[in-house]
Amino acid sequence: METRIWSRLPQRLIDRVLACLPPPAFFRARAVCKRWYALIFSNAFLQLHLQLSPSHHWFIFFNHKNIKTSYIYRNDTITSSRESYQGYLLDPHNFKWYRLSFPSIPPGFIPVSTSAGLICWVSEEAGSKTILLCNPLAGSLIQLPSTLRPRLCPSVGLTITDTSIDLAFAGDDLISPYAVKNLTSESFHIDAGGFYSIWGTTASLPRLCSLESGRMVHVQGKFYCMNYSPFSVLSYAISTNQWSKIQAPMRRFLRSPNLVESGSKLMLVAAVEKSKLNVPRSLRMWTLQGGSTWVEMERMPQQLYNEFSETEGSRGFGCVAHGEFLVILIRGSGKAVMFDICKKRWAWIPPCPYICRRDGDEIHGLSYEPRLAIPITAFLEQLTLPFNSFNA
Repeated sequence: METRIWSRLPQRLIDRVLACLPPPAFFRARAVCKRWYALIFSNAFLQLHLQLSPSHHWFIFFNHKNIKTSYIYRNDTITSSRESYQGYLLDPHNFKWYRLSFPSIPPGFIPVSTSAGLICWVSEEAGSKTILLCNPLAGSLIQLPSTLRPRLCPSVGLTITDTSIDLAFAGDDLISPYAVKNLTSESFHIDAGGFYSIWGTTASLPRLCSLESGRMVHVQGKFYCMNYSPFSVLSYAISTNQWSKIQAPMRRFLRSPNLVESGSKLMLVAAVEKSKLNVPRSLRMWTLQGGSTWVEMERMPQQLYNEFSETEGSRGFGCVAHGEFLVILIRGSGKAVMFDICKKRWAWIPPCPYICRRDGDEIHGLSYEPRLAIPITAFLEQLTLPFNSFNA
């Protein structure tokens, strides 16, 4: 259109267009003028963004060894400077990479889960865990009350809606400075209706638990995590505060089993190896139906699996899913395969141009929906202090 027509468009119409842009395009558009730059600080625009912005089923990756402390020599004085945490955002629709910085995250924290545009960081130090919720696009950082029980590396589950937040820590109870056992879980709940339980709800884990330290998966009101020796799946019902155990499919022949959520369904992804039977090695996916029945839904094509297996070299792999996409990360290699669940397509993901990978580096992936605003954030800010206030 002619310039005169563009200049006469109503501001409310322009705002609606900007509210529908994906985050990278929006932040480029902010450089056009002062008014567009100030939109992210406008409550009216952020409300419009919440109403109109479509969901983006993207992924964010972290290199757990990308934080260094560098030493600078000046006049015989040594000073230290810490690099910021770096996150690498992937748009799976076009395999485009973006880089995010987290300058406000202090040393000693790791990202463990995401939900509704917020990234949950947990302190690595053994003991009561400090929790930070961060929105890197808006630059917000909120500290939640620390857990009550001392733990080492617990499994962590997070789910956030427009009106509530649920957080659960399970296992790795630090019962003494020399002993760790999987005995209990504790949960955190707040909702806009005024109900809250701040780590006051605890539950006993099933007997003989052997949890993998890491994240849980949330599906329809329950958290799920893997149990080892032998393989099974542990389920935690948030409303009833109860744990139960589900038998895993082909549990004696699984390798690197991973739980993911896709389309409000729980999926288990694992390599299957039957060395003594005439069954080809493969990578398979199952979905949980009826609460206890596993149904196989997909297998990696054999030719691709052979290539995948050669690259993996039995080092293991991790999985993360979001929307219709599943990403399988080969440990210690920086390489990953993506499966489009709807289109039944497999593809190797191009390497991230921002990651300078070194041998032994571990790339960790999380599902991530970039959002400029999250409704629950304003509610949390009324109940908790900003992170900087805790360090004042």
